[in-house]
Amino acid sequence: QVQLVESGGGLVQAGGSLRLSCAASGTNFRFSAMAWYRQAPGKQRELVAGIISGGNTKYADSVKGRFTISRDNYKNTVYLQMNSLKPEDTAVYYCNAAKTSSVVYWGQGTQVTVSS
Repeated sequence: QVQLVESGGGLVQAGGSLRLSCAASGTNFRFSAMAWYRQAPGKQRELVAGIISGGNTKYADSVKGRFTISRDNYKNTVYLQMNSLKPEDTAVYYCNAAKTSSVVYWGQGTQVTVSS
């Protein structure tokens, strides 16, 4: 059974940092694109950052320069380092792994709350 398990969320003051982790199990995601999405209350889920197997990354404009996505293929894990957090970063953060365009997995989400 394929599972993506996020961890590392929590409550932090504005300007602080958090590091999210997403551990994948049940299959090897070495050649998969992986990403972090987030969904704030009343808003649509949006892409935060993505990374392909070769290491190329992309970021939402709102997090460029503050967030860094990385992956450890041996550990089947993807990370999101979040610095200089703002209250508007408050959301549930979801890990996503795409083995193909039609085979996509989601984690259960981890809450990130940034207080002002």
